Amino acid sequence: MSEMRRIRNQILQKLYLGDISVYELIDSQDASLKEFFELMQGLEKDGFISVEKGLVSLTEKGLKECKSLNLKKISNFVCNTCDGTGYQISDYFKDVFKKYSEIAKDRPEAIEKYDQGFISLDGVIKRVELIYERGDLVNSRMFIVGDDDLLSIAASLTGFPEKVVVVDIDDRLIDFINEIAKEYKLPIEAMVYDVQQVFPEELKGKFDIFVTDPVETIPGLKLFLSRGVSTLKGVGCSGYFGITTLEASRKKWYEIQKIIHDMGFIITDLRRRFNVYPQDDKNFFRFQDKLPIVKKIGAKIDYNWYRSTLYRIEAVKQPKPVVEGEMMIDEKVYKDDESWATPY
Repeated sequence: MSEMRRIRNQILQKLYLGDISVYELIDSQDASLKEFFELMQGLEKDGFISVEKGLVSLTEKGLKECKSLNLKKISNFVCNTCDGTGYQISDYFKDVFKKYSEIAKDRPEAIEKYDQGFISLDGVIKRVELIYERGDLVNSRMFIVGDDDLLSIAASLTGFPEKVVVVDIDDRLIDFINEIAKEYKLPIEAMVYDVQQVFPEELKGKFDIFVTDPVETIPGLKLFLSRGVSTLKGVGCSGYFGITTLEASRKKWYEIQKIIHDMGFIITDLRRRFNVYPQDDKNFFRFQDKLPIVKKIGAKIDYNWYRSTLYRIEAVKQPKPVVEGEMMIDEKVYKDDESWATPY
C-alpha cells in the first residue's frame, strides 16, 4: 500500500463518522502538512469532499467511495484516560504537577523569532514520568537544549536529578528558570547559548541524559541533537526529543534516523502523538495568521492539532556528534519547505 493511499484511508475513515474541523482531521492522519493539503485538494477536486469555513464533509460521491472501500463507522478505540499516550499522572507526580502548573503560569510567552512553542502541562509531567520509568532520572545529570516547556523545573521538582543544566538562546527564559531555581532551591543552572555557536568545552562529556525539542529542518536537527550528544558521558547514556510528522515527512524521518545511527545510537522508544501543543495565550498559536497551513486553509484554529512523537535514543558506541564546531546557517535552522506550522 502506498503512503498516500494509506493517508487517504485515514482521512476517509475519519470523515465517514461525520463532518469535522479540518484541524481535527489533520490530527487524525500522519502525513506532513504539505502532503495533507495536496491530498485534500485532490479529494475536493475529484468531488469526494467539500470544505467550507474550515469544516470538512463527505459528498454523496465520497459516501459511495467509503462504502465501496467497505469502511465501518469505528471510533473511540484510543484510550480516553491517557489520551492515547499510555501514561497517566501517578500519585507521586500529582504534587509535582500542581507546583509546576503554578510556576508555569508566569512563564515568558513564546516569540516567533525563535520558533518557540511549548507542550501541555500534563504532557511535560508524562514526559518526566517516562524518563523516570526508563531509569534515566534518578541521580542523573540532565542537559536540556532549549527549554520552552520548562522541563528542567518539572524534572527538578521531583527531587530525583542530581543536576540539570539548560541552554537556550532566549535570555527571558533563562532568567525565568534561574529565578525559579533560586526561589525553590532547585539544582538547575541555565545559561544563554545559541546552538550555531561553538559548543562550550566545559559542558562536553559530563551528563547522563539530554532532552531537546529541535526545530524540524535537517540542519536544525543536526545542530540540536549534536549539542545534546556532545554532553553525554558515553555508552548507555540517553537522549529524548520530540519530532512531528506534520513538519517532517517520511523522507525526513529517514534522514533523522540515519543521523541518530551515525552518532552511535539506537532508537529504544517511539511514543507516537505523545505531546500536544495547546492553544494557550502564551503559545505559538498566537501567530496563527503567520502559519502557512492556516493561510492555505483560510480558517482559524479550533482544535489542538499539533502533536509530536517522543523519541528515546541510547548510545551503543561512544557518542559522536555530527556537528562539532560552529555552524552558522541562520534562517535555514528554522525553516524549510515542510515548515508549514512555523510563522512566516
